Amino acid sequence: MNIFAHVSVRSGRRIPLLIVLCLSAGIAANPLQSQTGAKADSKPRRAVIVFANGDQLTGTLLSRTGNSVTFQNDIVGKFTVDMSKVKALRTEGGSDMTTNRKRGTQAPVIQASQNAAPDSSISPPSYGQNEQTAVSGANAVVDTAASNKEVPDKSGPFRGWKGTVTGGATNIQGTAYGATYTAAIALARSVPAVTSLPQRTRTIYNLSETYGKLTQPVIPGQPDVSVAKTSIFHTDLQHNKYFTPRMYALGTVAFDHNYSQGMSLQQTYGAGVGGTVIQNAVQQLDVTGAINYQRLNYMSLPEGEDSLENMNLMGVTFGETYTRTFPMHATLTQSVDYSQPWNTPSAYQWNGSIAFTVPVYHHFGVGLSLSNNYLNTPQIGYKKNSFQSVMGITYTFF
Repeated sequence: MNIFAHVSVRSGRRIPLLIVLCLSAGIAANPLQSQTGAKADSKPRRAVIVFANGDQLTGTLLSRTGNSVTFQNDIVGKFTVDMSKVKALRTEGGSDMTTNRKRGTQAPVIQASQNAAPDSSISPPSYGQNEQTAVSGANAVVDTAASNKEVPDKSGPFRGWKGTVTGGATNIQGTAYGATYTAAIALARSVPAVTSLPQRTRTIYNLSETYGKLTQPVIPGQPDVSVAKTSIFHTDLQHNKYFTPRMYALGTVAFDHNYSQGMSLQQTYGAGVGGTVIQNAVQQLDVTGAINYQRLNYMSLPEGEDSLENMNLMGVTFGETYTRTFPMHATLTQSVDYSQPWNTPSAYQWNGSIAFTVPVYHHFGVGLSLSNNYLNTPQIGYKKNSFQSVMGITYTFF
């Protein structure tokens, strides 16, 4: 028998019967496959849905189809939301799903959890075409924009920063006159920014400056005046490289200037290790230890007065940092560090700060910060302790 029998068509051309049969089978299979691929998960389950802006809603997951989910909440009622607006979806039993991309590929990558429910499946956003991907036992859902941000070769050094910028000023006009200005920046950047993915790096940057000058007559009505200056400056940069989910190596650099302690410039360079002791949705506590080198330059005193010479110090620094988030995005940040030199034990110092920020309108709010710097070896004639409190207007990067 000739298996390549032919059938005739209007055009007079002949098509192999085998090809016709294959095409028929494909046409018949396509609708079935589409129906199977688009089949919704109709089994209701308790779940928590996390939106892209961080808001969470607890209720019942009614169905999941294509790029949308249907959810039931006791207050909001029944609604359908597009997956592009969903950051994570966690169903009863601890099953959720995470989507990501491998470097240099365009296909979505799903990270699965062994303890997930066996029938948990959801369709992540499609990439360039209308398709559905069913996943068994996945961990969390990440929208397309967030997934694209976390591609290693696309996460630039200026993306993903979060924190606050604070500014304030005081002006005095009278017998005494002058002004004091304050500014502070506190930023942090984690890679990846999605909390359900293992953290690779974290960079922390802080800067603060208080500068003021007050002029007043020595004797009222006389031309002789005295000038009181204030200048306290601090900046630091710390980069953490995680080798376990909660342990990391760190490198740090810091610069300080404090007119009230006779400190012209202090340079600090260090490297060490750190660990996250507490970490959950509202709070985090980190402890660190580092070996560092410090160069301490003192302000010059008038000729003839005793003055301390500049010092080069080698030692160790221990520190802790605690952050907590309150409702309405109010935040509390507290930190303490203690430095102990080996070659000059008497030149120890410690620094502590606490800051509380309350949003008022959108990204704007008010902030209050308290800081204390203790230097056991200040310049001769200057006090060891320097304390300041600052209240100002803040702008928060979420």
